[in-house]
Amino acid sequence: MSNSIFLLLTGALLYVAHTIRRLQPKQTNLVFYVHDYLTGHDTSAITVAGKEGPTSSILHFGTLLAVDDPVTEGPDIGSREIGRAQVIFTDGEFKGSTLEIQGADVFSMKEREFSVVSGTGYFRFVKGYGILETEFMDIANLRAVLKLSVTVKHY
Repeated sequence: MSNSIFLLLTGALLYVAHTIRRLQPKQTNLVFYVHDYLTGHDTSAITVAGKEGPTSSILHFGTLLAVDDPVTEGPDIGSREIGRAQVIFTDGEFKGSTLEIQGADVFSMKEREFSVVSGTGYFRFVKGYGILETEFMDIANLRAVLKLSVTVKHY
């Protein structure tokens, strides 16, 4: 009798496992702009550590910044702000969600790739990549606008 119950439960479990629709990841493509300003009345990033302490230049190896850059829908600072540079979405469809990105930002290159390694909210269980392009750069005044084109898969 116990073998019959075992076979019945096993058969039912196999049937359910086979017929339940497998959860397929969604793909989301995003394009947004980061306004990185190290000078001016609207400074959004500051040097916090480096070879010469907080007075280190961002252009020197090992310099660390604290960043709170505005993220907008378009390249103009007057475009609708949708988040902050930690890639926290503060408005729109993804409000309250985050993306965590990693990679080198060799700003002398026009285009560079980074990975999307984590996320919260809408982007829970995310993985993906992005292309970062320099839209505008003023090295003398340490101001830049960066375009991020991001492709992520999530559930």
